[in-house]
Amino acid sequence: MSKVGRNEPCPCGSGRKAKRCCGIERGPSEESRARAFLAHASEAAAGELRDRPDEELPDLFEELWELPCVDLSLQVELPKILSPLLDRLCEAVEEDDPDPDLLEAATRSVDGPVERARLAHAAISRAEAGVIDGELAAAALLDLASDSRHLMNAALLEALAVRGGVVTTPAGLRLAA
Repeated sequence: MSKVGRNEPCPCGSGRKAKRCCGIERGPSEESRARAFLAHASEAAAGELRDRPDEELPDLFEELWELPCVDLSLQVELPKILSPLLDRLCEAVEEDDPDPDLLEAATRSVDGPVERARLAHAAISRAEAGVIDGELAAAALLDLASDSRHLMNAALLEALAVRGGVVTTPAGLRLAA
């Protein structure tokens, strides 16, 4: 089935052009915009880390594990109702025994270009506010623009730990479990 052009009659039968009636989605999708943002931001981030010695980079990327503890915006946005997979991981986090396979599966369920772009925007914002180091933000951008799930795993675990009341928020509040 072919798409309806924006200048063709609207399929609803109104007789008006589709662009003036029910509308035609124009421009890139939110997912495409997120991917483009990540690609552009990671190029700038690579330039910022270019002069850093290679032997220091693994330590910098290891620091990403603690990044979601700094600010709630650096944690994965959880759905209001957890899926069974996320619920199992939340219980495992509460028991301080998250299974790596369960973590990987749960991260895949919330991972996507839009969430990665949201986290990248948060890292940039926190660096501009002086809350996190610029090089750490650059490492976060490179991680988010790649296939790595290092930061995504950390951001999901911290979000579930905060939601479950296992740890306090960066402001020191403990949420009711």
